Amino acid sequence: MRLLIEDLACVRGERRLFDSLGFTVAAGEAAVVTGPNGAGKSSLLRLIAGLLRPAGGRILLEGREGDGPLGASAHFVGHLDGVKSALTVRENLEFTRALLGGEAAATDAALARLGLAPLASLPARMLSAGQKRRLALARLLVATRSLWLLDEPTTALDAEGRETFAALAEEHLARGGIVVATTHAPLGFPRAQEIRLGRGGA
Repeated sequence: MRLLIEDLACVRGERRLFDSLGFTVAAGEAAVVTGPNGAGKSSLLRLIAGLLRPAGGRILLEGREGDGPLGASAHFVGHLDGVKSALTVRENLEFTRALLGGEAAATDAALARLGLAPLASLPARMLSAGQKRRLALARLLVATRSLWLLDEPTTALDAEGRETFAALAEEHLARGGIVVATTHAPLGFPRAQEIRLGRGGA
């Protein structure tokens, strides 16, 4: 499997954020997208996920199963956590698992791995910012997807949370997965290609 970005262009509103962008990420590899605020880092992830339409170029995920939209093969964790505040921590993960078709045991495993098991019955609105980020990342574990698209994944995490995230990402890569992540700070990936975007609207 490999992700191919070919001659990609992005326009938001009246602004062209980038064009002629091209890179390839193979199975077991990570790409880290960097650049100043407003350079289009988040927009690039949304393009890959199919949430935005490119102004030019194409995006392919070669070797994936099925012929549906590329986003069906991806987990997208955006800059916002996407936590449903009225649901408990467990219910948030159960909702995602049921939606994406994960195995029944995956919820408990994800809660344990992200240190959320003691908070499982707590309404998500009561979580701290770091706990909500852990919950957002726990969704990566409740259903298998080959491609992880992560927008500032370590935002609000403490040192332990960052170490846990780095370990999860390394395990995903070791299984032949692909990670594309935006960041303003090191993510702990020992090997990752950098995709630097240079100018101006996330």
